[in-house]
Amino acid sequence: MKKRLPSFICSGCLLTGAVFGQSPVTLTIDARSPGYEIPANFSGLSIFTETQRPGHRGTRGNLFSASNRQLVALFKNSGIHHLRLGATVSSLSIDPNLDTADIDSLFAFARAADIRIIYSLHALDGASTAQYVWDHYRPWLDCFAFDNEPDNRGEGGSGTAAGHYAAYLAGWRDFTRTVTDAVPGAKFAGPDAAGRNLAPHFADDEEGSGVLTLDTQHIYVGGNPQKKGVATATQAIDNMLSQNWDTDKYPGLYHDVFIPVMKDGFRIRLTESDDYTHGVTNASNAFASALWALDYLHWWAAHGAAGINFQNTEWLTTDTFHPDSSGNYQLYPKAYGIRAFDLGGHGRVESVAIADKDTLNLTAYAVGDATNLYVTIINKEHGGGARAAAVTLALNGFASDGFEAMFLTAPNGDAGATSGITLGGASITNDAPWHGQWTALDPLAIGQCKVTIPATSAAIIKISSR
Repeated sequence: MKKRLPSFICSGCLLTGAVFGQSPVTLTIDARSPGYEIPANFSGLSIFTETQRPGHRGTRGNLFSASNRQLVALFKNSGIHHLRLGATVSSLSIDPNLDTADIDSLFAFARAADIRIIYSLHALDGASTAQYVWDHYRPWLDCFAFDNEPDNRGEGGSGTAAGHYAAYLAGWRDFTRTVTDAVPGAKFAGPDAAGRNLAPHFADDEEGSGVLTLDTQHIYVGGNPQKKGVATATQAIDNMLSQNWDTDKYPGLYHDVFIPVMKDGFRIRLTESDDYTHGVTNASNAFASALWALDYLHWWAAHGAAGINFQNTEWLTTDTFHPDSSGNYQLYPKAYGIRAFDLGGHGRVESVAIADKDTLNLTAYAVGDATNLYVTIINKEHGGGARAAAVTLALNGFASDGFEAMFLTAPNGDAGATSGITLGGASITNDAPWHGQWTALDPLAIGQCKVTIPATSAAIIKISSR
């Protein structure tokens, strides 16, 4: 459903919160040379395998089950298309593989929520588990994985300081050989690295093996908040919405890991990722996390990532979803950023040139599919002196037949808001479909329109082709 507002509102007067002036920005979208294609299952979550055991940490039955209608609804409403079940071990003395009934429940959930799963195997009896999953649930299986952050261990770890990479690689190859002997078509993701040395080295050695289909990396962008001296939610929000994360943090990982791995022919999925390790209360579970997640997803999509899985550690109040005190499943604002990406994150990445933004804290991304062009604009200005952005959109190589917008907002433009957040004027709930609305925008001229993005908000502009 869409609605048309009076032209004076569509042209630049849609504001929320205290705004101190407007800064003009021109975005030129060039759709003539599209970039990376964004995988359909780009947006995902990560959780530990143990959480699928019945009754784990107070869960009623299995966490992932077709009968868990609240969680199915939250996944669908939030645009979550992928799940990584991880944190497995390589020990032959421990058997944390799930029972077949737990696996059945997991993949019944996958079918109901329409998601794909990276299923992590354990060393003991891993081949028989892989055989069962492969025989029964191949349509919902992305690939298998084995082990978790091996470079984060001392004894037996693969990090350069531990000096055990050769032993790790030999163990990984022995295990995957055992699995592929039983399941010849099986493919693996790996190595689920914590540091930046392992993934490129691993990709070099597995290039051409035919077993590794996806290189995987973990990152908590802000690190451990206690160790990094992040003492308050205000500090965390300032960091999450800073330009520094886009211009320094992400490019650093891209240079160290993505470039060398992609040269080996692999794409990378960030299979365990978040703003801070274990989050920061009133920041990681506040509106700032929605704007951060939206920007984070688009930045990595534009740089060729295969996907992002936001970590859920049971039951932190700073992750994407959790059971409340009554056992009902709820989501945090981060899910709004994931849903906003889902609206404008399917297709191929298009070029965006930003002009005249001066010091305005704003990012913009464009994605085109067969019929539409989507431009996502994130105004990360927040706090005192925050400015709205008066954005003029200009198109090259795309014939437009209309402009619509969907706004992601919080009450009073508050980056610290933990409730009252809306996307397209609607909330995301666990008991009904999400009904956000597009707002029609009036064009300024052929191939142009103007829209105001309030401080501490985002908008997805949908441009229909002729």
